[in-house]
Amino acid sequence: MEIEREAPGSERARSWRTTTSQDQDTKKLEDSEQIIKRPSWKRFLAHVGPGFMVSLAYLDPGNLETDLQAGANHRYELLWVILVGLIFALIIQSLAANLGVVTGRHLAEICKSEYPKFVMICLWLLAEVAVIAADIPEVIGTAFAFYLLFGIPVWIGVLITGSSTLLLLGLQRYGVRKLEFVVSMLVFVMAACFFGEMSIVKPPAKEVLKGLFIPRLKGDGATADAIALLGALVMPHNLFLHSALVLSRKTPASVRGIKDACSYFLYESGFALFVALLINIAVVSVSGTVCSGDNLSPGDADKCSDLSLDNSSFLLKNVLGRSSSIVYGVALLASGQSSTITGTYAGQYIMQGFLDIRMKTWMRNLMTRCIAIAPSLVVSIIGGSNGAGRLIIIASMILSFELPFALIPLLKFSSSTSKMGPHKNSIYIIVFSWTLGLMLIGINVYFLSTSFVGWLINNSLPKYANVLVGVAVFPLMLVYLIAVIYLTFRKDTVITFVADSGDAEKAGNGAAGVDDDEPPVPYREDLADIPLPAHGAPRPAEAS
Repeated sequence: MEIEREAPGSERARSWRTTTSQDQDTKKLEDSEQIIKRPSWKRFLAHVGPGFMVSLAYLDPGNLETDLQAGANHRYELLWVILVGLIFALIIQSLAANLGVVTGRHLAEICKSEYPKFVMICLWLLAEVAVIAADIPEVIGTAFAFYLLFGIPVWIGVLITGSSTLLLLGLQRYGVRKLEFVVSMLVFVMAACFFGEMSIVKPPAKEVLKGLFIPRLKGDGATADAIALLGALVMPHNLFLHSALVLSRKTPASVRGIKDACSYFLYESGFALFVALLINIAVVSVSGTVCSGDNLSPGDADKCSDLSLDNSSFLLKNVLGRSSSIVYGVALLASGQSSTITGTYAGQYIMQGFLDIRMKTWMRNLMTRCIAIAPSLVVSIIGGSNGAGRLIIIASMILSFELPFALIPLLKFSSSTSKMGPHKNSIYIIVFSWTLGLMLIGINVYFLSTSFVGWLINNSLPKYANVLVGVAVFPLMLVYLIAVIYLTFRKDTVITFVADSGDAEKAGNGAAGVDDDEPPVPYREDLADIPLPAHGAPRPAEAS
C-alpha cells in the first residue's frame, strides 16, 4: 500500500505547519507564565552571573596597577574617583544589559545592522583593537603572577596564560553558568587576598572614608593619576560583553518579564560592582598605608615612587615576610586569569556580531587568543618585564581612545524609541548618562591630546622629526573628532521594536497600552514569524 504524501505547498501541509507553529508559540507563552509565577528570589538567582563576569574588567591587572600607584602617590585622596567611576560604570553597564534584554540582540549585532558597511567595518576593527588592548594588562599581569609564584620567565608566562585560558573556556561546553561560577570564585579569591592584606596593614578608617567622599586633587600629578584611574574603569569591550551575556537567560517576552529582567540584572550588577569597589579600596589603602609609613627601607621607598605589578609584593613584606610574594601572586593570578577569560569571551561576541562568522567555538577561542596575546608575547620577549610594564600604560591609553566608539552607540540605541520602544531610557537617565558619557570622553581626549603635545615638546628628537610626527598625528586627531561627531548626531534608521498596534501581527504583539496581564511583546527578528496568539490579539477599542 503506497502512503500518500502531502505536497509541500498543499493546503493540508500549510495547515499542519500553522498548527505546529501555534502549538510551539502556546508552549513558549506557558513557559513564560511559569517563569513569572516563580518566587522573586528564585528569578533573581536565575539572573546572577553576567554582572560578576563584567565586574572583572574593574579588577583586572591594569586597574590594580593604577590603584597601587594612586595609593603610593596620594594615599587615600583619590578614592572618590573610584567611587564616582564605578557609579558611572553601573549606569553604563545597566544600559548595555537593558539593550540586550529588550532587543534580543547584543551591541555588536545592532551596530552591524544599523551602520553602513564601511562604518561597521571601522567599528569592528576598533572593537578588536580594544579587546587586544584590554587583554594586554590581563595577560602580562598573569605572567607576572607566574613569575612571582614559580620563577617562570614572563614570556613563558604569557604562553601559559593563553593555554590556561583556553582550557577554562572549555567549560562553555557544559553551559555558560559553569564558566560564570568559576569566574565568580576567582573574584572571591582575589577579594579574600586583598581584604586579608588590608586587615594586616590596618589603614586609618577615618582617612579612608574622607578620601572616599571628599573630592580632592592636591599634589603633583594628582589630576593625571585621577584621569588614569577613571579611564581604567570603563572599558569599551565590556559594553559588548554585557549586552551579550544577558541573552543566556530566559526572559519572558512581555512588559513585566522585560522590566523584571532589567531590574534583576541591575541589582546583580550593583552587587558585583560593589564587591569590585571594595577590592579597589583595599588595594589603594594597602598601597597608601605602606608607602606612607616610617619603616620603609631606601630600596622600598624607591619602589613606591614607581610601583608596577612586578615589584609590588614588598607592600606586605613587613607583616608577612617571605609569604608576602605568595599572597600577592595568588591575588594577581586570580585577577589576570579571570579577566583574560572575559576578554576572550568579549572577542567572540564582537567577531560573531559584526562579521556574522559561524565557526566552532574552540576555533574562535583559539583565533581570539592568538590575536590578543601576540603583542604581549613579542614585547615580553624583546623588552622583558620592563617593556611589558610600559606596554600596560600604552594599552590603557588605547582604551581611553577607543571608548567613544562603543559608548556613543550604546547611549544612542538605549535612548532610541526605534530600538527600545517603551523600554527606552527616561529623560532623566538620557540627560544624566549623556552628560557623564561626554564628560568622560572629553576627559580622555584632553588627557591624550595634552600627553601627546607634552611629549612632542619635551622629547629629544630632532626638530624635523617632531614636525613629521605632528603632520602625521594632528590630521588623525581631526578625523577622530569628526568620527565622534558623526556617531553622536547620525539618526538611527533600523527599527528593532514595533510598538504600533497595526504591526501587532508581524511583531507577535498585543496592542500598545495594554496592561501587564496582556502586554505587548517586543519585536525580535528571530520571533517575527511566530503567529499572534489568540489571547494577545488587539482589542477592538484599542486597535483603532
